[in-house]
Amino acid sequence: MSVLIPDDRAFSSFKEECGCEEGWSLTYNKTDMTVWTQTIGGDEEKSLHKIKCRMACKDVPAETMYDVLHDIEYRRKWDANVIETFDIGKLTVNADVGYYSWKCPKPLRNRDVITLRSWLPTGSDYIIMNYSVKHAKYPPKKDMVRAVSIQTGYLIQSHGPNHCTLTYLAHVDPKGSLPKWVVNKSSHFLAPKAMKKISKACLKYGEWKQRHNPGFKPWLYPEQTTLPTIPLSELSIQHADSLENIDESTLSEMQTREERDSD
Repeated sequence: MSVLIPDDRAFSSFKEECGCEEGWSLTYNKTDMTVWTQTIGGDEEKSLHKIKCRMACKDVPAETMYDVLHDIEYRRKWDANVIETFDIGKLTVNADVGYYSWKCPKPLRNRDVITLRSWLPTGSDYIIMNYSVKHAKYPPKKDMVRAVSIQTGYLIQSHGPNHCTLTYLAHVDPKGSLPKWVVNKSSHFLAPKAMKKISKACLKYGEWKQRHNPGFKPWLYPEQTTLPTIPLSELSIQHADSLENIDESTLSEMQTREERDSD
């Protein structure tokens, strides 16, 4: 398969899946947060789940949520898990390629990912979605596990001047050697937690942005971008099967011994 930039049909399909509940299992429904999962492949223990979270944000305009999800400078401030994040290059006025690495709890290795990201405002709604790609200049690092985003994205829906709904849809393979059921269980816990952090970050964005290049929003004004253009020929699909399965159980044992020896 060659790398494709999502078209209008891809955005429509993503939006439809965000709103569809058929084939999804409701796993959490409390206050302003709802979580569904979907088993891929039919085997609950051995298959990775898709996860979908929907959160009502009563004090956040859709436009602010859209800005916060785009602004990587602000992400470095509010996202405590980020190690490094940067844009590699642009593909079109609404598609680019970027790098993101994040901290994982010990004894797991930290993860990173390279994704093709695309976005589309549609009236009062906004969509941002991504999937993993390979770029020759950014191979997997020895001290990281290269994760794979099969499909990940956000749908932001406006419900008035200060109210929006954020839907997060993800099908991700974190790789490593963790059993799939462990990955599924942790994602069901971590995804809603991350959503709440995003909502809190939105409340402080206006004040922060006023002090940090307030007019610079290349996701809204593509003429502002200074990113180099990347030809599609430099990219290829990142398949999970092509990445090394790093045995983190051995790493755990080694770290335990090292910590014990250092005491």
